[in-house]
Amino acid sequence: MSLKHFHFLFIAVAALFCLGFGAWALLARDVSLSIRGMGIFSVVLGVALTAYGVWFRKKSRHVIT
Repeated sequence: MSLKHFHFLFIAVAALFCLGFGAWALLARDVSLSIRGMGIFSVVLGVALTAYGVWFRKKSRHVIT
């Protein structure tokens, strides 16, 4: 596995974990306000990681062979 593929896999797994935790934090009952805040931050971070992964994939096709 090349470094490019590992990087893309790592970003995808990180985005999935962020979105999963964010969904749990926002949909769970009886959680504190700080957990909800972390959930919102986690969802935003998951979306940002997804956008970065798309950008990285497009860029790596032209730059990295």
